[in-house]
Amino acid sequence: MLRTRIDRLDELLQRHAGVLGADFAGYRNHCYRVVNFAMAFCTSVDEQTVDKLAVAAAFHDLGIWTTGSFDYLDPSERLAREHLRELRREDWSADVVAMIQQHHKIRRCSSASGDMAEVFRKADLVDVSLGVVGFGLSREFRRQVKARFPNAGFHRCLLRLTAARLRSHPLSPLPMMRW
Repeated sequence: MLRTRIDRLDELLQRHAGVLGADFAGYRNHCYRVVNFAMAFCTSVDEQTVDKLAVAAAFHDLGIWTTGSFDYLDPSERLAREHLRELRREDWSADVVAMIQQHHKIRRCSSASGDMAEVFRKADLVDVSLGVVGFGLSREFRRQVKARFPNAGFHRCLLRLTAARLRSHPLSPLPMMRW
């Protein structure tokens, strides 16, 4: 089922609208696509799962904008941990941190990372690949999610950032990737 409104996600993204600037709509829609794809991969979804996914989604790439760097996983993790402390939900840290740190992992996440990390990794790859990698999600569902949450320049932004990183760090163009 497509979720078109997730209050926690909207609240977190709105808090960071200033730093996201012109990329706000694209990043917001990317986050919603990732959460919807992740929920589709979950065997069961309750509100706590949605909240954890929302926190991970809001922060997973945010370090790009807060640090101005493509080496953003640790800064994104720090932001998420600070937020979880504010919520007094440190018990979510293991899942949320694993989702952030492992979302660009090339191979399947280990069972030690938890099921949510693998679900989130797959969901992010479905979106970043523009649906070329689907992991069994129906084309119709991917089309519905993308129609409801259009790209809004997000992939163009990724290309711009990747090109800038390649020019400044030709030997380390994608430091966020993990084996």
